[in-house]
Amino acid sequence: MPRKRSKIDVLQNVWLFSACTSKELGRIASLVDEAEVPAGAVLTKEGATGREFFAVADGKATAKIRGKKIAAYGPGDFFGEMALLDQGPRSATITADSPMQLYVLDARSFATLIDKHPAVARKILRGLAGRLRKAEKAPTH
Repeated sequence: MPRKRSKIDVLQNVWLFSACTSKELGRIASLVDEAEVPAGAVLTKEGATGREFFAVADGKATAKIRGKKIAAYGPGDFFGEMALLDQGPRSATITADSPMQLYVLDARSFATLIDKHPAVARKILRGLAGRLRKAEKAPTH
């Protein structure tokens, strides 16, 4: 069995945290819980309120909108990042295709991080602005 990725290895590849230093990533990692879920587990349900972010350490999952597959996730991928920011409705249902090892950050822990470490908040906002700029330049259909 391959060695599972560490929290920091996974988190440093999340666009939301991409500007954070190793020390800041360590702070974020300290707030992240590990979860093991079986194949078939529903991780997010389309339309339900989102309260946590997931980073995949091991395993595979599929995202569907109105029953149509839109994405697949594997080790190093992540989803639910918008829930940390607005606790809004989930845009897709994501189901584990295999047993999974996940790193989970809930909105309450994220809010604590932002309150205690304003420099991290500024870096996250920069990451978000970069993502929005990229989206603005993307062609639309």
